[in-house]
Amino acid sequence: MTLQWVAVATFLYAEIGLILIFCLPFIPPQRWQKIFSFTVWGKIATFWNKAFLTIIVLLIVLFLDAVREVRKYSSSPAIEKGLTTRPGAYEHAQMKLFRSQRNLYISGFSLFFWLVLRRLVILITQLAKELSNKGVLKTQAENTNEAAKKFMEENERLKRLLKSNAKEEEHILEAENKKLVEEQEKLKTELKKTSDALSKAQNDVMTMKMQSERLSKEYDRLLKEHAELQNCLGKDNKKGL
Repeated sequence: MTLQWVAVATFLYAEIGLILIFCLPFIPPQRWQKIFSFTVWGKIATFWNKAFLTIIVLLIVLFLDAVREVRKYSSSPAIEKGLTTRPGAYEHAQMKLFRSQRNLYISGFSLFFWLVLRRLVILITQLAKELSNKGVLKTQAENTNEAAKKFMEENERLKRLLKSNAKEEEHILEAENKKLVEEQEKLKTELKKTSDALSKAQNDVMTMKMQSERLSKEYDRLLKEHAELQNCLGKDNKKGL
């Protein structure tokens, strides 16, 4: 195995190890989110996408090279040509075919596990966020339920107070209504007396008005008679002279 395929195989084993570690059941997603939120990851986050794409391109190139090698050593004309030239060519061709197939599996699984690893990290992060949001929502729901219970208890207490106060207010209102009815009767009686006195006063005014009119007429008549008498006396004095 050449150096590049040793590196690819080592990368494959590292991927398998990381996937197994991420799938451990006793490490919750919140712990992984805390690990992912370290400052060191924030510093290398700018190079992460470039490194991921670079590794993807390298693995694709190696995978295509392995496919080419497999197709090359799997073709029967190449094997027959080697058999005619030298005697150990068949075993050598099978060895090359085995190596190319091995490299194909290593590069293919490395590419597949690299994509799975990236997707697994994204899913763990999303699950941790959802669990944290679920915890926050659960806390809010519990607080809301407690507040609702307190409000219901306060409402029941206020209802009982209102009922007790309503009974006391009914008694007070009944007593006040009785007082108001009595005062109303008194006011009606006084109003009747006042209206009778007013009508009597109006009758007296009308009577006095009629008497004053009669007196004014009588006074006018007396003035006329006095004037006539003076005129008669004046005529008699002129005749005597």
